[in-house]
Amino acid sequence: MTQKISVVLTFICCISMYSQGTLEEYKKALAVDSLFKDNVFNTPSEFNWLPNNKLWYVNNSKNGKEYLIVSVEEKQQKPFFDHKKLADSLSEKTKESINPNNINISDLEFDSGKNELKFNFRKILLICNLNNYSLSILDTIEGRKNRDRGYWGDHFDETTGKPVPSPDNTKTAFIKNSNLYIKENKTETDIQLSYDGTQGNYYSSYIKWSPDGKKIMAYKVRPGEDHKIYFVESSPKDQFQPKLQSRDYLKPGDELPFKSPQLFLVESKKHIKIPTDEFSSQYDVSKLDWRADSRAFSFEYNQRGHQAYKILEVNAETGKVTVLINETSNTFIDYSSKKYRYDIEDGKEIVWTSERDGWNHIYIYNSNGTVKKQLTKGNWVVRKVIHVDEENKEIYFTASGLDKDQDPYFLHYCKIDFDGKKLERLTSENGNHKLTFSDDYKYYVDQYSRVDMPPVTILKKTENAKTIIELQKADHSALLKEDWIAPEVFTAKGRDGKTDIWGIIVRPTTFDPNRFYPIIEYIYAGPHDSFVPKDFHAYYWSMSSLAELGFIVVQIDGMGTSNRSKAFHDVCWQNLKDGGFPDRKLWMKAAAKKYPYMNIDKVGIHGTSAGGQNAGAALVFNSDFYDVAVASCGCHDNRMDKMWWNEQFMGYPVGPHYAACSNVENASQLEGNLMLILGEVDDNVDPSSTMQFVDALIKANKDFELVTVPGMAHSSGGAFGERKRKDFFVKHLLKVTPPTWNEIYN
Repeated sequence: MTQKISVVLTFICCISMYSQGTLEEYKKALAVDSLFKDNVFNTPSEFNWLPNNKLWYVNNSKNGKEYLIVSVEEKQQKPFFDHKKLADSLSEKTKESINPNNINISDLEFDSGKNELKFNFRKILLICNLNNYSLSILDTIEGRKNRDRGYWGDHFDETTGKPVPSPDNTKTAFIKNSNLYIKENKTETDIQLSYDGTQGNYYSSYIKWSPDGKKIMAYKVRPGEDHKIYFVESSPKDQFQPKLQSRDYLKPGDELPFKSPQLFLVESKKHIKIPTDEFSSQYDVSKLDWRADSRAFSFEYNQRGHQAYKILEVNAETGKVTVLINETSNTFIDYSSKKYRYDIEDGKEIVWTSERDGWNHIYIYNSNGTVKKQLTKGNWVVRKVIHVDEENKEIYFTASGLDKDQDPYFLHYCKIDFDGKKLERLTSENGNHKLTFSDDYKYYVDQYSRVDMPPVTILKKTENAKTIIELQKADHSALLKEDWIAPEVFTAKGRDGKTDIWGIIVRPTTFDPNRFYPIIEYIYAGPHDSFVPKDFHAYYWSMSSLAELGFIVVQIDGMGTSNRSKAFHDVCWQNLKDGGFPDRKLWMKAAAKKYPYMNIDKVGIHGTSAGGQNAGAALVFNSDFYDVAVASCGCHDNRMDKMWWNEQFMGYPVGPHYAACSNVENASQLEGNLMLILGEVDDNVDPSSTMQFVDALIKANKDFELVTVPGMAHSSGGAFGERKRKDFFVKHLLKVTPPTWNEIYN
């Protein structure tokens, strides 16, 4: 504390010379997005492979949009077409002036034999003869309609599947009176195959014939609990009176459906009941599929609580259940992010990913359920398997942590053979990589960058990762002229004194080391991923604008988040209130020690959704360090939020640890200045979670601010919430009365 007082006194004279949170800084904060936008050139984002080892892409050059075609064999790129001639032809066809530097076409298809280019322009499908640039209209393209994309939490309706014809179309399987029937299509005779279906334990209409048409896999369903959330839309657009809305929404501890696969031999009408011992405590049974030779069907079993995950196979003659893979964990299996399965040669072997040795790696299993080989190994992680090449017996995947001198979160691409003896890296440059492979995987475009380095785009050959041609190197000189300052990558040791914790520091364009800056952390500590940006961006919406008001803004991946070791990840298990806070505090203290202009005595935090829970927890469980928090649409008690996400990390059954992690249950501990932002029709996180936190704070006589945005769903509060958030930090961290909104926004 003495050291902190000394630092404050050292800077006291400097503080009086500068003011922060001013009208000028507010206007700059609003302007940075537009100031930085379109000031980085040569950063193509999408690459499209064509036959004959060619590809095309659109480049954002200083002169405008340019369409380029690349020939691998010729090792060169050139304009895909004459932009002026095409613009002239389009202008003549549309009777409008088309700028050759801003032609907006899509869905390009190139016929090299005819030298013709087919494309979509303003919902019209055209073809252009590139010999003379004549245009022909092929068709009109119906615009995308506003379709109901559905709601993520809707129950899967097991009763709505259509009748299923047999492979030879001689029979049709269907459900009637909760039981399985088949119809002889020629005679239209119905034959009942099952007799044990009831309304409370019925057969699903999602039926699967074996490929040989001699067997049927059907499953019975014992329905689970019906749980809905309700909210009132106060200001609907289509009527004056409010609307009551509801959503299906299972929460931790709710009863789930139970699926029981059944086997039927069609010719003999024999029903073989499958024993459920190996999948009796279900979170889910999924991916029920027949083997191509009809010898068996397989399915995946996710045990409730996510500490066991099995691949099961059922013999199609006897109904015997064989466990092909039995993945177990003392904490949790990260099935939603890390699980990967690929069956080689109709299940003779299985490619599988597992964290069983403490790091996520690739394994090959034999068909008898034994491990044949661990293909990858080491203190690094396989992030994703992207392609299994059965012909060449190779597996392509992304990995992180391969290089001790690089950020351990950087994505690198590799391939390895089925024996695990030949690991080849396709990327090695110091940066975060994104590859786009040709269809045959012989070539790829590699684009890599860092938060402090604009993208480089290279065409490479997969064999030996040899560079063929550099396609683009980004130019951000115009961005630098706007006083843009690159985020700084910063590392410090975590709570164990050994593990590096990685984050970034964002400074305002007006940065002056003689000023004294409060710190604001943007937080999202959801265990399903890592979140600190690794790619180059000119503008970070959650940080850049806020920094302009006179703050240093940081983002950190603490322990409990994903993409490091299993031990690093396991910190979150049944302990979401931890949020990596011990690591975050040490990281910021280390940064402030290196940079004394960072005011470690005034620290704010904001986040949304799981980040909203984290922001609330900062003042409930960590008010020794954090002073001000803005929590948007937060899950403040994991019992109130969606089942799948919360049970994965908090476990099942619901126990006292849920209450121990609850901001609501522990609201009386809150210290500091809190703002809660809520969308009234949030169907991602139940709005009642925030309102129960509000209720607990009121009962504990705690002061806070609540901002409820009418008609808003799951979000950070939109433009209104952004204004309120900025004002709240300026008021409580800078101790400045913000300018009026009329001054700022008019």
